Amino acid sequence: MGTLTVRETITYSAQLRLPSNLTRSDVDEIVENVMMEMGLQECGDHLIGNWHLRGISGGEKKRLSIALENLTQPRLLFLDEPTSGLDSAAAYFVVHVLKNAALCGRTVVSSIHQPSSEVFALFDDLCLLSSGETIYFGEAKWAVEFFADSGFPCPNRRNPSDHFLRSINSDFDHVTETLIGSQRIKDPRESSGSTVYLPTSEIRARLLQKYRYSKYASRTKSRAQEMSSLQKGFAIEDELGGNQARWWVQLVTLIRRSTKNMSRDFGYYWLRIIIYLIVSTSVGTVFYNVGTNHSAVLARGACGGFISGFMSFMSIGGFPSFIEEMKIFYKERRNGHYGVGLFILSNFISSLPFLALMSFSSAAITYHLARFHPGFFHFIYAVIMLLSSIAVIESCMMVVASFVPNFTMGLVIGAGVIGLMMASSGFFRLLPELPKVFWRYPVSYVNFMSWALQGAYKNDMLGLEFDAMNVGEPKLTGEGIITRILGLSVAHSKWWDLAVVIAILISYRLLFFIVLKFREGALPYVHHLHTKTTLHRISKRASFRKTPSFATSKRHHHVINSLSSQEGLNSPIN
Repeated sequence: MGTLTVRETITYSAQLRLPSNLTRSDVDEIVENVMMEMGLQECGDHLIGNWHLRGISGGEKKRLSIALENLTQPRLLFLDEPTSGLDSAAAYFVVHVLKNAALCGRTVVSSIHQPSSEVFALFDDLCLLSSGETIYFGEAKWAVEFFADSGFPCPNRRNPSDHFLRSINSDFDHVTETLIGSQRIKDPRESSGSTVYLPTSEIRARLLQKYRYSKYASRTKSRAQEMSSLQKGFAIEDELGGNQARWWVQLVTLIRRSTKNMSRDFGYYWLRIIIYLIVSTSVGTVFYNVGTNHSAVLARGACGGFISGFMSFMSIGGFPSFIEEMKIFYKERRNGHYGVGLFILSNFISSLPFLALMSFSSAAITYHLARFHPGFFHFIYAVIMLLSSIAVIESCMMVVASFVPNFTMGLVIGAGVIGLMMASSGFFRLLPELPKVFWRYPVSYVNFMSWALQGAYKNDMLGLEFDAMNVGEPKLTGEGIITRILGLSVAHSKWWDLAVVIAILISYRLLFFIVLKFREGALPYVHHLHTKTTLHRISKRASFRKTPSFATSKRHHHVINSLSSQEGLNSPIN
């Protein structure tokens, strides 16, 4: 979370995952040791940063991510391009930290793209992949020798990783052809004295064939067999791996972390509270001292509809901040830090004080400026109904976020769903006049806005009398207006309407839980199907057949020449 400091982030992660029997001093000691190991002491009290908060550098963020995984002292670390987006110094620092972890007895497996020569020198073993095929797998120090034995020696003064990438990455062929076509470089095949031009596909095919029967492959197989035999004689014990904290400790930790994030993120609730205060003041002054004359009937109905509909609609403004929180949840959930139920419950408890402040302040301003039905309990009802309505909208947006992780599309879809709710709420067209099919049954019954609007009408109008349209006619009772003009039933009380809104709120939270659990259970099958399809496609390639098949061309019937003799001829930068 961008609103937390480096030390707070590591501490909360430790409290979520480390055994609950550890004392506070023990946890603090582990946190400090991890920060020292990753070189994060100087930035320990700095915010991580987000879109509007200046934070730590990219290299420090990479080291922080590694530090979070090192808390439980895992024996195996998988990293996906830990140096991407970093300058050379930061990249070297990150890889050197990983090297130290490997020297401490841990296995570190990392994908990396185009490392510098200093970073490459830190590698113990190297696996080169091209289009899903293994070009080389063995000790990193023997990779240069393997390429030389295969007829493609690394030129002097060239980074070995750049040489490997140039040899097996087919993108260079496309770039070269494009540049030749635009006449930015000369075709190496037409250059006087140029050597044989070999496309990447043929280089890759020759390297694959060479590696299969090379001493380097034999060495790797021997090492694998040796490690496999050693593993049978030893029992590997988990030290602090996995999730060992009790559920209630995790719940308290999540509540504290989420509350701190919400209080520090200005865009999460504080900005919305300010907007709500401005809108509430505007609505209160527009409907100031609405009174009980005949025109006040429509004015009270319009004000109640605005509060139930538009003011609850504005709560979608926190969707971008919630999306960022969801990203953290997905990451931590994949690592098994805590359960789905704990996340949903902690998020609701953390947001409740902010929603209560938002609802109370907005209702207090509007209710007293417009001078709605007097009475403390009438005011409290209005506050609770507004609080429940805003919470329902937030829960609805959570369900949308579970389907659409992109906040722009989520806002559009969420606004569309809430627009349908407003259309069938009974404000723009009375509930009895809605088309019976779909809109009246069942949409209006599962729409919280229709129940919230009914409760608002009953809370404000029941017990009041309004002037008739013509002088001398008897006054209109609030009950008569609700039943005859608005077409609503007073057979059930306003508290029943509130109970239904709360039930819909709980239903949305349960739906959010079900969607997350279904997504969690379905993703492995989706990944399995994707992997199976990919492997089936790869198995049909020529390099996987028993008889090697090289790329053929009329102009490729010459002895293999080293890339060093071709250097500069088809380079995309020349």
